[in-house]
Amino acid sequence: MSHASDGIDLEASVGYLLKEAATALRLAMEQVLRPLDLTVTRYSCLELLSQRPGLSNSDLARGAFVTRQSMNVLLRAMEADGEVVRPDQASIGKVLPARLTPAGAATLAAASAAVRGVEERMLSGLDDVDEARRMLRAMIGALSDPEPDPA
Repeated sequence: MSHASDGIDLEASVGYLLKEAATALRLAMEQVLRPLDLTVTRYSCLELLSQRPGLSNSDLARGAFVTRQSMNVLLRAMEADGEVVRPDQASIGKVLPARLTPAGAATLAAASAAVRGVEERMLSGLDDVDEARRMLRAMIGALSDPEPDPA
């Protein structure tokens, strides 16, 4: 028979709480994006292209946390819907840099406002948002560094 002390206390686990917060954030974003006929991934792609025009499929996939194949399917749909444009042929290698169209920028404006409301709601109970950002960046940095050798 297993006791709680044998494993991780989910109520106290920062990792579990982060996952729970990420899930709650995604659900809240899906809720406000659904009336705009957007998914979180599509919104993420629009936001990334707005801030970094010309990103490649691979860069967009990394930024939106999806596979390159999934991003390629999404970009084709966004091209068909007139939200992004990509050149017919790559100028270098295989990269087809994507850019927002005016229609994509208009879609993004509405989506950004909706997502901003979600983030404001999420942060409303915090006294020091800057400290929360600092702590999250420190956690990301700690896990991004190569693990030290156990010598």
